[in-house]
Amino acid sequence: MNAITISLLLLWLAVLALGLMLWALSRQVGVLFERVAPMGALVTDSGPPIGSPSPQFALTGIQSEPVNLGGAQATPTLVFFLAPTCPVCKKLIPVLKALMRDEGRQLRVVLASDGDADHLGFVREQGLQAMPYVVSSELGMGYRVSRLPYAVLLDAQGLVAAKGLVNSREQLDSLLNAHDMHMPTIQQYLTGKPA
Repeated sequence: MNAITISLLLLWLAVLALGLMLWALSRQVGVLFERVAPMGALVTDSGPPIGSPSPQFALTGIQSEPVNLGGAQATPTLVFFLAPTCPVCKKLIPVLKALMRDEGRQLRVVLASDGDADHLGFVREQGLQAMPYVVSSELGMGYRVSRLPYAVLLDAQGLVAAKGLVNSREQLDSLLNAHDMHMPTIQQYLTGKPA
């Protein structure tokens, strides 16, 4: 009887210790969650500032379609800079296709690249015929794009609504969410700073 009582007491102490450790662990997870807030697209200071008019471009897509950027448009425009050799860009192509399928009437998506790659072959291989695709180093220089994949969101009035380096679906969504919330960046929304 004495051994059973001692073992039962030890088991209860172990249960209490595990409960205390679980409480401490859940508290640490909460602290970590507060420190690692959702991160939106990496906004750079180069190029036209958020809220300023976009440079205007009258370009021709690789499928001979006219592509006008900047100035008033019927809908907001997402200019997505990519390269056929960029693996992260290729990872985001299904996201862009879903965006076109879901938001096609409220958002125009324009793909932009430069260089001597086989862009037309890339468009066919990836099934991107539904989106305008322009090859223009002038466009990249106008927005000061230094890394890929990069996106610039222009509102319907032609103002730069959001921009940044986008390496994931979440970062691309953050540009659209920032625009919907009328905030330049998702980080400013999270910190409560005014636009």
